[in-house]
Amino acid sequence: MKIVRSIEEMRAQLRGQNRTAFVPTMGNLHEGHLSLMRLARQHGDPVVASIFVNPLQFGPNEDFEKYPRTLEADIQKLQKENVYVLFAPTVHDMYPQPQEYRVHPPHTLGNMLEGEFRPGFFHGVCTVVMKLMSCVQPRVAVFGKKDYQQLMIVRQMCAQFALPIDVVGAETVRDVDGLALSSRNRYLSPAERAEAPGLYRLLNRIRDEVLGGQRDLKSIEFKAFRALAERGWVPDYVSIRKRSDLQPPGACASVDEPLVVTAAAKLGATRLIDNLEI
Repeated sequence: MKIVRSIEEMRAQLRGQNRTAFVPTMGNLHEGHLSLMRLARQHGDPVVASIFVNPLQFGPNEDFEKYPRTLEADIQKLQKENVYVLFAPTVHDMYPQPQEYRVHPPHTLGNMLEGEFRPGFFHGVCTVVMKLMSCVQPRVAVFGKKDYQQLMIVRQMCAQFALPIDVVGAETVRDVDGLALSSRNRYLSPAERAEAPGLYRLLNRIRDEVLGGQRDLKSIEFKAFRALAERGWVPDYVSIRKRSDLQPPGACASVDEPLVVTAAAKLGATRLIDNLEI
């Protein structure tokens, strides 16, 4: 596996490749990330991964400085997956001058759910993804469904900018008890780790209620929000949305409307997100 740092070297390394499959990450790789590499290989060759902790998507009170950076261990994992190139730029490599040009998603999609509770987050995500796509110029890019809103925003961004990139969504990888794998899980105390799978169990209960015919979605959301709070969580949202555009389904939603329930909540100092399609 080749490890490159600069944008110029990245472009030179991939010159002439037209079937590249790309997996952007922020490192601290776990089995969820590695499953993205395997899925990428099914869609293209060579497989290119990036590791870059992007400061543009962290708010002033978020964990940019303490976000886990485990490059040496990550390199070993990617080598075992036969990744062809790892693009691992520094902040100066990616932003040699202040990144004053930004990509802003539409208000209707970027400022709700995660965007409401993390203002500016998706501006940073879209900007770095656009820049990474420019560096790698892949035919396929793979993103996990765990970040459901992010996947939708990136997919629509590529479509509206006419980027010749197929954005593939990968199913969420979970631990044996249902907890979605995340780099932030390492922050959980033993007691919090034992409680954390409760978020996924709650999403399953919501799905069962909706599939069982319950249509008072606001009541379902309220009860779920309260249930989390009663167990010591600090929820930001529990929301049932249309899969097509992540808008609320409304009182007149068709019973056949494909839905997704998405949630974000703090457990101790760790903020967890998850979702489940209905």
